[in-house]
Amino acid sequence: MTDYRVPLAGVIGHPIGHSRSPKLHGHWLKTYGLAGHYIPMDVAPADLETVLRTLPKAGFVGANVTVPHKEAALKIADHASDRATVIGAANTLVFREDGSIHADNTDGYGFMENLRTGAPDWNAKDGPAVVFGAGGAARAVLQALSDAGVPEILLTNRTRARADHLKEEFGQRIHVVDWVQAGNVIENAELVVNTTSLGMQGQPELRVPLDGLQPGAVVTDLVYAPLKTRLLQTAEQAGCTAVDGLGMLLHQAVPGFERWFGVRPEVDADARAAALA
Repeated sequence: MTDYRVPLAGVIGHPIGHSRSPKLHGHWLKTYGLAGHYIPMDVAPADLETVLRTLPKAGFVGANVTVPHKEAALKIADHASDRATVIGAANTLVFREDGSIHADNTDGYGFMENLRTGAPDWNAKDGPAVVFGAGGAARAVLQALSDAGVPEILLTNRTRARADHLKEEFGQRIHVVDWVQAGNVIENAELVVNTTSLGMQGQPELRVPLDGLQPGAVVTDLVYAPLKTRLLQTAEQAGCTAVDGLGMLLHQAVPGFERWFGVRPEVDADARAAALA
């Protein structure tokens, strides 16, 4: 018997109106001539499990989850990848035919692919990395940098206790630095990463002193609205390689799209333009 069902997927957050994922996935569906739809879904935390258990019955093959649902989604899932378990959060869900939910985290993959594309000369083993922030995105970045072989990761967060907690989880390679000292530790950094929302439209600026940035260092900001944050502008002026955050959004979306719709999409100029449209 022929299966005429159209595969459905989407992104779940609260709020969700700002998400660029629907434009990106819609672009790929059109580009590859695939049947399917990808929609934004604003779901309150109290309703998350009910919605996730219902979606497979409505023809959904999977979903992305974003703030504030990443940790809760992992707990709800019936199965999880090793990397989602280690990171402690999920961003990509696959609904299996029996209705069970498989959770994965592709944020670290997206982060590393964006670095490889935007800073092809960067070598993980060349020297230390400085990471601002200790939230869910930082967890994925720390795991990715550790796996890549970065020798030392200097982690700093406005609330030190959260950074200390991540050090306990992710090991000896991580050294916690007080937020007031953040500007001092970037002098020897080969890589500087902002995982906080500071510098995003509607948020306060990242007020870390940046005069210690060294020419040749790589600086990347997970914020992509605006595309060129004050951090990236300052990095360019200092002779650093600046990598914006949009590429991480694009690359993290690739594995989920492939699982749901059966084609591995390409991250190219057209995909970037579609996400920014």
